[in-house]
Amino acid sequence: MWQMKKLGDVCEVVAGQSPEGKYYNTECVGLPFYQGKKEYGDKYLKPPVKWTSKVSKIALEGDIVMSVRAPVGPVNIVTEEICIGRGLAAIRAKHVDRSFLYLFLLSIQKTLVGSNGAVFNSINRKQIESISISVPPIDTQQKIVAKLDLAFSDIDKAKENAERNLKNVRELFDCYLQSVFSQKGDDWKELTLEQASIDFGRGKSKHRPRNDPALYDGDYPFVQTGDVRGCEHVITAYSKTYNDAGLAQSKLWPKGTICITIAANIAETGILGFDGCFPDSVIGVVVDPEITTVAYTEFLLQSFKAILKAKGKGSAQDNINLGTFEKMTFPFPSLKEQQDIVDVLLELNKSVIELESIYKKKIETLDELKQSILQKAFSGEL
Repeated sequence: MWQMKKLGDVCEVVAGQSPEGKYYNTECVGLPFYQGKKEYGDKYLKPPVKWTSKVSKIALEGDIVMSVRAPVGPVNIVTEEICIGRGLAAIRAKHVDRSFLYLFLLSIQKTLVGSNGAVFNSINRKQIESISISVPPIDTQQKIVAKLDLAFSDIDKAKENAERNLKNVRELFDCYLQSVFSQKGDDWKELTLEQASIDFGRGKSKHRPRNDPALYDGDYPFVQTGDVRGCEHVITAYSKTYNDAGLAQSKLWPKGTICITIAANIAETGILGFDGCFPDSVIGVVVDPEITTVAYTEFLLQSFKAILKAKGKGSAQDNINLGTFEKMTFPFPSLKEQQDIVDVLLELNKSVIELESIYKKKIETLDELKQSILQKAFSGEL
C-alpha cells in the first residue's frame, strides 16, 4: 500500500551555507565546494574546481543535491563528501530507497522551477521537508526503480545519438566552410578587414559606470556580446536600449555592420539587422561594397573562428582585440566568385538549420517522454 508522507518524514534535508571567500582555493585544500546548478553533470556532480578550507554544511557521498535558487528544483547525485553553498540543499534518504527518491525528485523538478511564474523563486529547508511524497513498500520502490532504469537506458541512448547527430551536422558544415576559404585561387587578394571596409573599429561605451541607468531605456538598440552569440547570422534581438545620453557616449553603427565579439564569447559574429550601438567588447566592420559583401565576410570570419580563438588565448578572458585584425589578412576573390560561394553556403546552412531543428525536436520529445514515464511511475500507473 502506498502511503502519503512528507519528505521530512523519510529524508534528512541539509541547507547549504557558504563559507567566507577567503577560505576558497584551487589547491585541493579542505573539501570540494559546490554552489549551484552550473556545477551539475547529467546525473552526477561534475569534478570539483574549487575547495574550501573552512567547511560549513556537508553533503555525503550518495546524497542528492537540489538547486534551491533559480532555477529551483534540478537535482544531482553527490559522488564524494563535499561542502555545499547556499545555492544547494542536500537531501539524504533515511526511510526510502535512495534511487527511488532521486527519481521522485526528478519527477517534480519541473513544478518547482522558479523565476518565470512557477511555484518557487527560491526554496528553503522547511519547504523541501513539506513536499508530499507517495511511498510504496520498499520492494515496490525497487521494482519501480528497475523498470525506470530499463526504460531510461533506451531513452538515454536515443538522446545520446540525437545529440551526437546534432553536433556532427554543425561540425560538418564548419569543416566545409574552412575548406572553401582554404582553396584560394591565384587571383584572390589577401586583405586585412580594415582594408576591405569603409568603417572598422571597436564599439564605444565611454561612460562609467557602464550600467548607469541614466544611459538606458531609449530608442537606440544596444547590442552586447550575448546578443551576437545568440543570433543566426543576422542580429534581430537586443536586451537593452540607449537613450540620447547613452548614444552621446557611444556610436550608432548602420544596419549591415558585421559585429565580432572580442571578449567573453570570443570570435562570435553577427550582422546588425538594424542601426545600433555596441560596447568596446565588440568590433564593427562596415564592408566596402566595391571589395566584398556582408554575407561573404561574415562567413569568412566564421571559417577563421578557430584561428581567431587561438589568438585570444593567454588572457584572463581569452580575449582578442582590434590589433588581432590589424595584421591578420583574409582571402577575397572577385565579387562574382564571392556571391557564388555565398549562394552555396546559404543553401547548405539552410539544410543544416533544418536538420538541427529535427534533432533538437527529437531531444525535446525524448525529454518529454522521460517526464511522462516518471509521472506515471509516481502516480502508481507503471
